[in-house]
Amino acid sequence: MESFGEYIKRLRLEKGLNQTELAAQVKLDSGGLSKVENGKKPLNEERLKLFALALDINEEELVKQYLSDQFAKETAYYNVSENVFQLAEEKTKYYKSKSLKQGKLAI
Repeated sequence: MESFGEYIKRLRLEKGLNQTELAAQVKLDSGGLSKVENGKKPLNEERLKLFALALDINEEELVKQYLSDQFAKETAYYNVSENVFQLAEEKTKYYKSKSLKQGKLAI
């Protein structure tokens, strides 16, 4: 198991890129990329797409890795029971059905 930041770092190293090289491809400076790799910088949809392109990985898989990491950190921070995952799954279904009916879901 690895954090999202560790995942990005592993992929970067597997590609033979240093922080400066990857940072340039995802429109960050090396300090910003360091924060991503250390779990201290949130990413938006556009930046996640840039990471997927730069690291030549499936965008959906990258988003799953990112969102699961964010959710896991929040649940650990708030020290909630694991049944929160079932509730989150139910709410995901609700939001998906709502967005299908009304267009794009506003977040």
